[in-house]
Amino acid sequence: MRRFQNALLLAVLLAPFRTGEAHNGPPFPIIENKQVGPCIIALWTHPDIGLGTFFVILDPLPGHRMPKNLDVQIGIQPVSGRLPEVMYKLDRDDQGQVQYKTDRVNFDRDEMWRARLVLHTSDGDGEAVATVEATPTGLGKWDLLWFGAPFLGAGFLWFRAARRKFRPARP
Repeated sequence: MRRFQNALLLAVLLAPFRTGEAHNGPPFPIIENKQVGPCIIALWTHPDIGLGTFFVILDPLPGHRMPKNLDVQIGIQPVSGRLPEVMYKLDRDDQGQVQYKTDRVNFDRDEMWRARLVLHTSDGDGEAVATVEATPTGLGKWDLLWFGAPFLGAGFLWFRAARRKFRPARP
């Protein structure tokens, strides 16, 4: 029985754990219920500095069917114009609805970005534009203080204990 427990403990400790992804809440919409070409779209984003994510949810116009050949791209550019626009192709990622997704959008700074959604279909093309602010993952500038607080607290307690121990005796 002891060997089984040791083997189980070893298996748990050596099990390959899935790495966590930085995420501070759900994605949020930047465009909702807008007609773009032959579709009604909703554009959702999670714009983390580094790699951001965009989702596009598509519905057909009332009384129409969804076009068969959809090509969905998103162009990202800083509002300041300091970089040229970069186009990203979104891949189909159906989750019970027609949805396209990319999680490879590169945001290099905390600033406002222009997101231009481009939709190409055999039934027509369309574009929609919105702005979004890229945000740092975690708490931003406060991360160092938040995660350093336990170490500062332990150092304070150690210093206080050392001071008491080596305090000169009072007459």
